[in-house]
Amino acid sequence: MGSSRISFSICVPTLNAAREWPAFSAALREQTAEPDMVLIIDSSSDDGTAELAEDDGYKVLRIARSDFRHGATRQIAVDQTRSDLLVFLTQDAVLASPHSIEHLLRAFDDPAVAAAYGRQLPRAGAGAIEAHARLFNYPDESHVSSLEDVTQRGFKTIFISNSFAAYRVNLLRAAGGFPADVNFGEDTVVAALLVLSRLKIAYVAEAPVFHSHHYSWRDEYRRYRDIGALHTLHSWMLDRFGGASGEGMRFLLSQLRFLARSAPGQIPAALLSTVCKYAGYQVGRRRELPPGAARAEYIPFEVRQPEEKTLRR
Repeated sequence: MGSSRISFSICVPTLNAAREWPAFSAALREQTAEPDMVLIIDSSSDDGTAELAEDDGYKVLRIARSDFRHGATRQIAVDQTRSDLLVFLTQDAVLASPHSIEHLLRAFDDPAVAAAYGRQLPRAGAGAIEAHARLFNYPDESHVSSLEDVTQRGFKTIFISNSFAAYRVNLLRAAGGFPADVNFGEDTVVAALLVLSRLKIAYVAEAPVFHSHHYSWRDEYRRYRDIGALHTLHSWMLDRFGGASGEGMRFLLSQLRFLARSAPGQIPAALLSTVCKYAGYQVGRRRELPPGAARAEYIPFEVRQPEEKTLRR
């Protein structure tokens, strides 16, 4: 029996994205792979984002700004799609090649690949600290992570980013979908569940987007406080994949070498940023759970290999 064709949809959560929209939408319309649907989940933007998306022919779902959650909002797309694969983008991730989505989806030619994420390149005008973060986490060579890599890669085994990532929908649903109890790191939780079920996470360097941020010291503190809180709530991930302290030290040493060559004047700022990250993470790890809440537990799920399909092009 011949193989059928893989279908895919795209989901983009938005909030006041009008300034970024022309570049974002133009790059999306240039893609060589055609989706079944582009779903924009807009958190009550007041700058015309939803209207711009509708003008471009995308399906728009409006939600209250207060209802947005990183996990629960993305789960709306999981519940609605009828496609085999679901691609997530953030509004500030501009596809860097017309073939980015096509190349990302090719990772699913391997039926054991349950999720894949693309390469993030520094945006135009990015400073040295901002650029290094992307070059460190998103190298120029693709790789696939599985449970067999935990001994060498540790927590990095479940690294993924929903700024540009795709999931096999049936396996995402089998894993319980995105957790509604977190507002940060929902993709990491799902990746951990998939890897523990002996599925694979693919990194596709040939699928680039322009996406980076300049974080203030306050931003870094808050971001790592949220990471620490996630690791407290879902401490089973640390139990099975180890802590992230070793990777943090490797990042710092790489950053200092990079700055010494390209922007030595930024070294003091980088060191202060590291202090803010460490302080935020420790505060998050010590955060008490809300009354009545309990730490999440790892619950295995049954894996059923998907029907063999090929990408519709």
